Amino acid sequence: MAKFILGKKVEMTQKFLENGRVVPVTAVKVGPCAVTQVKGEKDGYTAVQIGFDKRRVINKPLAGHLKDLGNFRYLREFTVADTSNFARGKVFDATSFEAGDNLKVTAVSKGKGFQGVVKRHGFHGSPASHGHKDQLRMPGSIGATDAARVFKGTRMGGHMGVDTVTVTNLELVEVDAENGILYIKGAVPGHRNSLVSIITDGELKFIDPKAKEEKTENTDKKESSAAKAIDDKEVKEVKEEKTEEKKEASEETKKEDK
Repeated sequence: MAKFILGKKVEMTQKFLENGRVVPVTAVKVGPCAVTQVKGEKDGYTAVQIGFDKRRVINKPLAGHLKDLGNFRYLREFTVADTSNFARGKVFDATSFEAGDNLKVTAVSKGKGFQGVVKRHGFHGSPASHGHKDQLRMPGSIGATDAARVFKGTRMGGHMGVDTVTVTNLELVEVDAENGILYIKGAVPGHRNSLVSIITDGELKFIDPKAKEEKTENTDKKESSAAKAIDDKEVKEVKEEKTEEKKEASEETKKEDK
């Protein structure tokens, strides 16, 4: 079995391990994701399509496809061997992952525009000596004259970045289940807020989103009531202080009159 999820890259930071070592990590905010389609014999292969992130408006065909599920910004498909545990509408989040998981992360790399051979392919350039004016970062010869054409695959300047990049064997250092953030050791492709696809071994744990919302609402109510109680206490203390100050002022006025 494999477990997978979609998320957004947040930033890079660092975490301290139990042994005191500090490791660089990438924070990825994942889920909650919902199963939007389960593909089987009718489609000729077994896969699961999931939706992630909300948007305000979607077109009518997509709205029909996502009926009663919500307006998802991203839809991605994952091939699975057994779809018996999956059903349309099931929801899962970061709680399916644990620290120590070995992850395969896929994302679109940062776009760097048109770049030369030194940055794009790591050419060393020409020597900075006599006879090499304005030639330091140029590619040099690209082949023999006889061919009269440029061979396919010749390393030259061109568009760099915006490639689908997959990085394997990344360790999951920490899981913040409450905020839905995975802290992954090392760097992850892409810019901030770019879509990240994460796959690892294991089994997904489905959740009840309504129960989670109710729990969040109850927590917010408790926090608001506690904050209100603190505010009431502070107001009461301020009123008492003002009353005491008025008493002291009136007593001093009486003494002066005498």
